[in-house]
Amino acid sequence: MSRASYPTQHPQRVLLHNEVHARPPEALVAPLAITHIVMLTDAMGRDASRAHLATFLRDHHQAPPDALTTHLRVDLGAFRIRWELHTEFVSWTFTVIPTDAFSKEGRVPMTALEAVPRDWLVALPGECLCALHLWVTGSRGADGDADPAACNWLREESLVASAVANDQGEVYTDFAIHADSFSRMLLVAKALSPQRLGRLVQQLLEIETYRMAALLGLPAARDASATLVSAERELAELAQAIRVSNRDAEPVLLDRLTRLAGQVEGQYAATHSRFSASSAYFELVDRRIQDIGESRLGGLQTIGEFMERRLSPARSTCAWAARRQNALSERVSRMSNLLRTRVEIEQQQNNQALLAAMNRRGDLQLRLQSTVEGLSVAAITYYIVGLVSYLAKGAQKLGWGFSPESTAAVAIPVVAASVWWSLRRLHHSMFGEVR
Repeated sequence: MSRASYPTQHPQRVLLHNEVHARPPEALVAPLAITHIVMLTDAMGRDASRAHLATFLRDHHQAPPDALTTHLRVDLGAFRIRWELHTEFVSWTFTVIPTDAFSKEGRVPMTALEAVPRDWLVALPGECLCALHLWVTGSRGADGDADPAACNWLREESLVASAVANDQGEVYTDFAIHADSFSRMLLVAKALSPQRLGRLVQQLLEIETYRMAALLGLPAARDASATLVSAERELAELAQAIRVSNRDAEPVLLDRLTRLAGQVEGQYAATHSRFSASSAYFELVDRRIQDIGESRLGGLQTIGEFMERRLSPARSTCAWAARRQNALSERVSRMSNLLRTRVEIEQQQNNQALLAAMNRRGDLQLRLQSTVEGLSVAAITYYIVGLVSYLAKGAQKLGWGFSPESTAAVAIPVVAASVWWSLRRLHHSMFGEVR
């Protein structure tokens, strides 16, 4: 069947379908030395990261990633590299098979970075947010495998351990940054299949990655706290001033309140995305901890318990700062609406007083108009009677029997009444008044 026989496809159907297959775990077999590095980048940094990887792959005669690639796994012989492009950061994971056995004396095992070119590694674009060495061994204490009891390269006072994957593995870490600027973690794989081991390793790496990404909101929450305290104090002062102020002070108060609203909304816009991202990362940490299926091991604190105790204050601080910003924004909005309503009511009262004054002036104008109309009647009557007098003088020579003075005297009331009636009719027709 030709493609023309199928319904029209959504232009992003393939991309959306393949999203469920994005960043799949790879099958792994112990022993392994893994180094995981997360570089915090902006949009330009992510493009630079892609270019940095492409240059490295071309130097090793490998195909570079295209513009749409967000994850890539390449086996370079000496080591394997896994590159993942995320929204805010780029992760680099290097994996090697250790050439020497884990030391029984507890020395730090070899790391995957020993096989990575140092000059290229130092030039990774962005800022390092997370750096972790993860070693995967076989059964506990077997020949050539690490014995967790002898791992003095993990700090005993902060050691965290748990049985994972239905007791088929054990995880040891201290969540500390050591002298080489890397955190350390040991995974003892007892009876894990390669596929399950690959998923477990990816989940452990993501726990550390998302833990650090979630904590990016903590400095923003602390910085916002000082601004929020100042803004809340200013709002309280404005509320008190509004309560006792007169109308002359209201424009100044409204200006202060508007400036405060701009400050609060500006901070909200600057930190909202960070707090939202931190909340999402915290949820991912919880989900990954649930996925590894851990249980208590030897009376030690589990990863979930450690995260619950150590991350809860940071999570609460970020959530509290976000809620506090929302509450302050709503309070400022209510106060602004209250003051604007008060100003509008006073403006309406002023408008009513202005209308009343205009009505009074209208009444005065009507009275003046009536006076003027009376004078107009007298003036018009005077001129018309004068014309009548002239007509009577001419008519007297033609046989008119009355003198001009008598004719004018008789015409005065008639003309005055006619002029008055005409002006009233004109006034009624123009202004729609009922007679």
